[in-house]
Amino acid sequence: MHEEIVKNCVVTLEYTVTDPDGVVVDDGRHPLVYLHGGYDGIFPKLEEALHGRKVGESIRLKLQPEEAFGDYDEDLIAVENAEMFPEDAEIGMVFERVSDAGEVLYRVTEIADGKVVVDGNHPLAGMALIFNMTVTGVRAATEEELAHGHVHGNDGDDDDDDPHHGPGKHLVH
Repeated sequence: MHEEIVKNCVVTLEYTVTDPDGVVVDDGRHPLVYLHGGYDGIFPKLEEALHGRKVGESIRLKLQPEEAFGDYDEDLIAVENAEMFPEDAEIGMVFERVSDAGEVLYRVTEIADGKVVVDGNHPLAGMALIFNMTVTGVRAATEEELAHGHVHGNDGDDDDDDPHHGPGKHLVH
């Protein structure tokens, strides 16, 4: 078992994320498990800060919006005719749109007068975030995990269809 976080290891973290006022935005109910070493499993600044840490070590790190979910982009808000949505559409519903820019997840934020307002920004876009993390496990990645670029098995996520795949980015993306 590895004790130190190095490239190509699987890291397990206990974590919480708050805004600068201390409001919890992710309670870390489930441990965060990711493949360390540039696989885009977590935000680069978090991965950089964790490199070389050992099991039992804790860190607190503040990420600015551009280091996390990006700045809030007004261009990702659209007002659509309600006829374009299912009758049971409701606030909070998430759907995917594919464009030349790629896949974007949109949330329904308002429904009124035959119109639906949708927002393609991540719910945490535009927010500085404070990550409190404790390393609870480090192990060597399997060949399959390295080939696929993400963790498999009981301590990871096999779901390649999850649009929020990856921690730090689960929010942590």
